[in-house]
Amino acid sequence: NTTNLLHLLSSSESMVAKDTPVPVTKATDKKVSDKKDEKDKDKPEEVPEETPIEELSEEDRAIKEDLDMLVTRLQEKDQSLWAPTLEAMSKSIRSATSSMTSVPKPLKFLRPHYLMFRELYETWPEGDEKKTFADVLSVLSMTNPDQEEKATLKYRMKGAGGEIGDWGHEYVRHISGEIGRQIHEPDLTIETRKALVVLSKGIVAYDMTHNTESEACDLLMEIECLDLLEQFVDASCYERVCLYLISCVPYVPEPEDKNLLKTSLNLYYKFEVYPLALRCAIQLNDMELVQEVFSNCKDPAVQKQLAFILGRQQLFLELDEDQFPDAEELMEIMSNVHLNTNFQSLARELDIMEPKVPEDIYKSHLENVRPYGPTNVDSARQNLAASFVNGFVNCAFGNDKLLAENGNKWLYKNKEHGMMSATASLGLILLWDVDGGLTQIDKYLYSSEDYIKCGALLACGIVNSGVRNECDPALALLSDYVLHQSNNMRIGSIVGLGLAYAGSNREDVIELLLPVLADSNSTLEVIGQTALALGMVAISSCHGEVTSTILQTMMDKSETELKDTHSRFLALGLALTYLGKQEEASPAIEALKVVGDPLGKMAATLVEVVAYAGTGDVLKIQKMLHLCSEHYEVSREDNKKDKKEKQEADAKKLEAETGIAQQMVAVIGIALIAMAEELGAEMALRSYANLLRYGEPCIRRVVPLALAMLSASNPKLEIIDTLSKLSHDSDSEVAHNAIFAMGIVGSGTNNARLANMLRQLAQYYHKDANNLFMVRLAQGLVHLGKGTLTLSPYHSDRMLMSRVAVGGLLGVIVAFMDVNNLIIGKSHYLLYHLVSAIQPRMLVTFNEDLKPLPVPVRVGQAVDVVGQAGKPKTITGFQTHTTPVLLAHGERAELGTNEYTPLTPVMEGFVILRKNEDMEE
Repeated sequence: NTTNLLHLLSSSESMVAKDTPVPVTKATDKKVSDKKDEKDKDKPEEVPEETPIEELSEEDRAIKEDLDMLVTRLQEKDQSLWAPTLEAMSKSIRSATSSMTSVPKPLKFLRPHYLMFRELYETWPEGDEKKTFADVLSVLSMTNPDQEEKATLKYRMKGAGGEIGDWGHEYVRHISGEIGRQIHEPDLTIETRKALVVLSKGIVAYDMTHNTESEACDLLMEIECLDLLEQFVDASCYERVCLYLISCVPYVPEPEDKNLLKTSLNLYYKFEVYPLALRCAIQLNDMELVQEVFSNCKDPAVQKQLAFILGRQQLFLELDEDQFPDAEELMEIMSNVHLNTNFQSLARELDIMEPKVPEDIYKSHLENVRPYGPTNVDSARQNLAASFVNGFVNCAFGNDKLLAENGNKWLYKNKEHGMMSATASLGLILLWDVDGGLTQIDKYLYSSEDYIKCGALLACGIVNSGVRNECDPALALLSDYVLHQSNNMRIGSIVGLGLAYAGSNREDVIELLLPVLADSNSTLEVIGQTALALGMVAISSCHGEVTSTILQTMMDKSETELKDTHSRFLALGLALTYLGKQEEASPAIEALKVVGDPLGKMAATLVEVVAYAGTGDVLKIQKMLHLCSEHYEVSREDNKKDKKEKQEADAKKLEAETGIAQQMVAVIGIALIAMAEELGAEMALRSYANLLRYGEPCIRRVVPLALAMLSASNPKLEIIDTLSKLSHDSDSEVAHNAIFAMGIVGSGTNNARLANMLRQLAQYYHKDANNLFMVRLAQGLVHLGKGTLTLSPYHSDRMLMSRVAVGGLLGVIVAFMDVNNLIIGKSHYLLYHLVSAIQPRMLVTFNEDLKPLPVPVRVGQAVDVVGQAGKPKTITGFQTHTTPVLLAHGERAELGTNEYTPLTPVMEGFVILRKNEDMEE
């Protein structure tokens, strides 16, 4: 022990001696520099650092000596030695690259000879040996620091070829990257391109058998040969390939996005997965493709499943009874005729059929406010709020406590336009129940009070929303009032028709509504609502007659009329016809340049953002952010005497008004475009935080509405907190919009945190009638359908966007851009556009005869499994329930039994189950 201690002390002293700095004088410094110069002269050219031979293990030293001998042999003149030497070298490299070591030893030891090999290669004569040498050089080139040279690919093209996977996975990835860079070079010849495509085929074939399908897809996208993919995909990997392609859609520019969807569609076709093929066709917004997928499916039970998917998207196909034996039943499913029955059976299962009154939602007994004066004073404004809350909470349940027993008594507690909205709330309560609902509404159509009559017309339209009935009761009842002498009657019938036939593209409805735009008796409010109704009916169809008529109406209006708040709905109606159509909206945007400001530019921006809704297009979002960065000075009124100065001031004022209108649309546009995928939505949230901090007042007013659009029925914590702060804002419009946005964000979730926040807000604003009205609306929305309904426009595992739902949400959001004049004023009936977005958030299972079939299902948080090998778990933290069940935002369901197999991989909405014949008893 003593000797060990002495040894340690002596070694530490020597270390200290070594580390002690030597004092540097000018003389010693000069000597050192002179010695350095002498050394540099004698030094040969720098070679990559090599591990000193004494530090190598015995095994590594043997490999290095063998490789050095092979290098020496290659430099000899005897050509008979070349082939066996290259063979031995290739074998050594291949055996090393197949292991899991970080840097293969042969590549490490051969790297110093790389430059010499390249010079040697040039001196060899053409032949098989030179091609084999090129293959070895290609692999060695991976160690070359100059990646711009693309030497790996260059020598591979000159080599003998052979299986590319023999050189290891890293080599295949390296070649893929170099092909991606080479293919975009401007001076690329046709022969080289063909050779690169042939090489890519080998790489794709290798990737498909080695669980790297995503890399194969990336390569084919890079060389723009995605059509080759089909020949390499088999039954074991098509699901992962299609999942990856579809997940790439929001991140690629057009027309590449459509190309990815078409490739996925063809693959699903090839393996006869018709429900997923139909989803791709719907996402492509191509009705001919939808019809084709439906017609090619021959299994009657799967046809019913396809009909359920189409019904959820509110698409309808006219089927020929000769081609489809069950045509009548299939068309019934697509028409959503049974939606009300199935929803009410879910409500009975959950034991929530008992109707609720607004007080059950308000829970005023929990508030600490001491009211001054009598407590039972009826306020028309609060009665109107109660009518909306009653409608939202009991939505689609078919029963309530305010209107069912003695409706007239309650209706007369409201004033004028309030009566209209209160009567229309009956439509919400009876939603989707066409036969039973219209009989209850019918008595109000004969009321002596015009406002009640007009509300009953709107209720008829609301009941028929999303449901198609062969008798067309909505059209029969409402068509007589479209050109009625009373403009209120017109509004009731026109908005009703827009909601009842949203997304149907029915020519008879369009022809009925078009004359209203040109009618001299129509007020601007009626014209605006007609344009919106036309937009809803012809949504996403680029209907020529609708677009040209609305454009003509806009051109005919005077500057004063163009400034009117109702003229915005002309712009929205036009925009909705191009929803999701991207480039196809360009002609309309050009035509809008003729329309005067402020409506012209605002309409052009609105058409553009709606055309790119749900695409995630980054360039469009950047354009909108740029619009938001502008600053406009609104000049105050000044009685200037000089005529010229007055004209200049008016011009500046018009420019400012135009800019402000554009900015408001741009803010909502960012949410509309980015809501397609999670990453874009996160980025949009950050942008909104900056806009709230530094934006103009007009931008701050619209940000809450944009947040509502971005996260409808998805109460994220950060969004709720932001809206909660804004709900106390000193700008009344910001506060109104923020409170309403809280309702949209939490709609149908029964979110306890939100409910508590809203109760506190009701307490805070108990003296402010307008803000209290907003709080009540938000409370009603949070408890929409007693927590069973949703306003989210996305469904089918968030892949499909319901265009009708987006149209309905936009109708309400555009109304809230001028909340004081419209919603708090007399146009609160615009809130009923939310009906288009209302859908049950449930999973109901049927057997093949469409009889309810309760089965166990696992419901948990959805997990993103894109690009993962094998069959990873798609849900986490699940609980097992028996169907029917409710699905919250971000949840996914899986069948919890092997007894049945679902006919669609996406367990959402209505799912048909088939008995599993392979299951052992």
